[in-house]
Amino acid sequence: METIAGHINEKYAADAFNGQSIIFDDLYSTNTIINYKRERVRNHVLKYLAPSSSILELNSGTGEDAIYFAGKGHKVHATDISQGMQEQLQLKVEKYQMTTLISNELCSYTNLLLLKNKGPYDLIFSNFAGSNCTNELDKVLASLPPLLNPGGIVTLVILPKFCLWETLLLFKGKFRTAFRRFFSSKGKIAHIKGNYFKCWYYNPSYILSRMKGSFDLLSIEGLCTIVPPSYIEGFAEKHPSAYQFLKNKEDKLKGCWPWKYIGDYYIISLRKK
Repeated sequence: METIAGHINEKYAADAFNGQSIIFDDLYSTNTIINYKRERVRNHVLKYLAPSSSILELNSGTGEDAIYFAGKGHKVHATDISQGMQEQLQLKVEKYQMTTLISNELCSYTNLLLLKNKGPYDLIFSNFAGSNCTNELDKVLASLPPLLNPGGIVTLVILPKFCLWETLLLFKGKFRTAFRRFFSSKGKIAHIKGNYFKCWYYNPSYILSRMKGSFDLLSIEGLCTIVPPSYIEGFAEKHPSAYQFLKNKEDKLKGCWPWKYIGDYYIISLRKK
């Protein structure tokens, strides 16, 4: 029954992102903090990525990261459950003439056994909480080792169960947002333009406990721990000096305790044994 519910939730999530796919880049491309987050994630990945690597990207969206890594000379197989997102990605691939570097496939990360292009890959990558859209993350993690070369890397960007900035919204009277991660064992409702689906929150300990037999931890970084989350709209634009100060602090403390555990997201990378 739980698996059936998970598949229904995936359909709802796909419907939500299908509806936003055409306008997705226009909505977020000019957001300073979103661009900061992308740069942070990409720099993290590049620390571990050898030249001319092969990448399996999960929940690839409109292909912003696929285009970036292909531009660095890597080959990317970009997967997503949203047909609309895949169509936008394909348009970019053609526009930038990257058909030899980027392939794509409509596939859920909960069903990677059916993936047509099984690699193996040097990196499996999932950005911006795509992994939080399932209550079957344990099954997703268990399906990754056969898709990786020996010594291959997994990098995931995940929403944890506690976010400092989010909790501080309590003092602005935003009680629902402040406490939404605290009572989320059965999933919390998210919505995009009238489409509703659930998301779940996972701490690094959840990932580590399920991957310790096959992987070694490389690093964990907090993301939007000191810098405000991007949904606090216009912060960087309205307060550029404060944003730069907070950004400098986060860049220094991103891998330190407790900061790496209390951000809006964390970036975790592991190497296959």
